[in-house]
Amino acid sequence: MNSDKELRSGFTTGSCAAAAASAALEMLIQKKEIHNVRIMTPKGIPYDAQIIDIDCDREGNTVSCAVIKDAGDDPDVTDGAKIVAGVSLTDNPGIVIKGGKGVGRITKKGLDQPVGEAAINSVPRKMIRENLSLILQNYGITDKGAEVVISVPEGEAIAKKTFNPRLGIEGGISILGTTGIVEPMSDEAIIDTIKVQLRVKKAEGRDELIVAPGNYGLTFLRDKYNIDEDDVVLCSNSVYDTLRLAIEEGFGKMLFVGHIGKLIKVAGGIKNTHSRYGDHRMEILSEFCEELRPELLECVMTDEAVQIIKEAGYGKRVFNNIADRIKENMQSWTDGKMQVEVLIFSNNNSELAATDHTWRF
Repeated sequence: MNSDKELRSGFTTGSCAAAAASAALEMLIQKKEIHNVRIMTPKGIPYDAQIIDIDCDREGNTVSCAVIKDAGDDPDVTDGAKIVAGVSLTDNPGIVIKGGKGVGRITKKGLDQPVGEAAINSVPRKMIRENLSLILQNYGITDKGAEVVISVPEGEAIAKKTFNPRLGIEGGISILGTTGIVEPMSDEAIIDTIKVQLRVKKAEGRDELIVAPGNYGLTFLRDKYNIDEDDVVLCSNSVYDTLRLAIEEGFGKMLFVGHIGKLIKVAGGIKNTHSRYGDHRMEILSEFCEELRPELLECVMTDEAVQIIKEAGYGKRVFNNIADRIKENMQSWTDGKMQVEVLIFSNNNSELAATDHTWRF
């Protein structure tokens, strides 16, 4: 197998919704089934969508159909989801867009749509409006508009695997996409999710952030300090980008909490902790404990190395120095615009070190 094979791009839920809505309106006007439709994505790449599950109500006033989300080679939880659009003509010009079953509802400020609205973001709404307006125009229909209801039959179950419940989007997934295209293995979706989390926290009136790379940090903070997971921003591997985005949103303080296996990379100046950007965990760790360098370089897991350091009696010095270095690196990345404090733990919720002003937050 050729490991250098180019990864295949896919199409966003927004593109799927716009394609399904376009096909439904065409069928409503033409009074006949169509099984393929082409729309143009905001990126300028055409989307040729296959149309399935065509259904027309008895009076012929509403047509619904679906598109299957194809995320290409990106490991997207919505890959394979059925995106359904039901369209009916209205007596008033304009396009009205609503969310049906499986599309989330906004419950917190700071998101792309107002509280109470369906979680169909701005760009997908624009795509739907532009495509349907063009179809009406092409058929010379100027005195009518259209109502569109987007639904995702399995959306509520899929949403449990996404950030939506933490962001205040209840009951389903979001209809997303800024370019209309899913870039495989791209960091774009992660960055977009971080932006949304930060905006929600700012809309809640917060000036200080608690940030963790992932679920280990959430569990540690909950079990050790009784901190609600909704109070924590998850940054995945994007440490540097999260700092810069937080500054843009006007935050001045951050408590950064994580497992040493992840945070040791930040101590080494690595801005994105994904393995594809560099690992070198043991090399970095051994720099803080030259006395045990040969033993540490033989370790596979950081928790094994932690145990060796503790048993040798170097734990307090080494882990405090690591926490201080992480803080130093992160604050340098903020150009002095943010106070960063650091809390490191290892397996079994064992706290290793915290910088001096950690719990003044």
